Amino acid sequence: MSGGGTPLLAIEGVAKTFPGRQPVEALAPLDLTVGENEFVSIVGTSGCGKSTLLSIVAGLIEPSAGTVRVAGRPISGPGRDRGVVFQQYTLLPWLTARQNIEFALKGEGRSAAERRRIADEHLALVGLAGFADALPRSLSGGMKQRVAIARALCYRPRILLMDEPFGALDAQTRLLMQELLVRIWESHRLTVLFVTHDVEEAVTISDRVLVMSNRPGRIKEEVAIPLPRPRDLDLQETPEFLRLRHRILASIRAEAVAIEPGFDGAPAAPRG
Repeated sequence: MSGGGTPLLAIEGVAKTFPGRQPVEALAPLDLTVGENEFVSIVGTSGCGKSTLLSIVAGLIEPSAGTVRVAGRPISGPGRDRGVVFQQYTLLPWLTARQNIEFALKGEGRSAAERRRIADEHLALVGLAGFADALPRSLSGGMKQRVAIARALCYRPRILLMDEPFGALDAQTRLLMQELLVRIWESHRLTVLFVTHDVEEAVTISDRVLVMSNRPGRIKEEVAIPLPRPRDLDLQETPEFLRLRHRILASIRAEAVAIEPGFDGAPAAPRG
């Protein structure tokens, strides 16, 4: 499955089985391409392999089979061409917001003054210019996640990988973070691969939404989101938005029912 334009990210025959006494086949072989400046979200039931796939693209987990290519080159581990943001903020608690970003820039041969300039520039980008010297414990959840996004962007990756980044936030903060992310995506010309459980979120921010099957995960369905940008809350009440949301929810629900016979309210078939 592929988006328009030249693919920046190519996932070719990627599969993953976790070894053990009872091996777990997390991902069936799958193919996926994502184009330059494309925003693609991945949804599906819990345990379907969404986070495993994202971790493989990040280079944090090795696939059992297949290849991931960025700009035509196979990856062999984490790289500066990919920035990663998780649901947990993963900030170093003893460092300030600025220092957390500066830490990500170490090893690049930049001077201390340049690291500080870049850190301050990216804190301003996420609306935290006044909190450069704050420790993580003094920041709200949304502010911590903004620091994490600034840190992931500071070395200018071509792809931003996000695993439920707003899942722990309250509803209002989540909406504000979605708007911030879309502004950054549009201004930085990033490619984004975004894992979420929130279908409304996926439809609101994405160019495409991929629905994964139950484990072993595969791309079950691809839903293009042709809604005009910029997208606001009023858009979520339009017939087209509701149609797309319903289509994706129905696809996920079919997988949930397959896991739990009788989940849809009908009696489960007898087992024999």
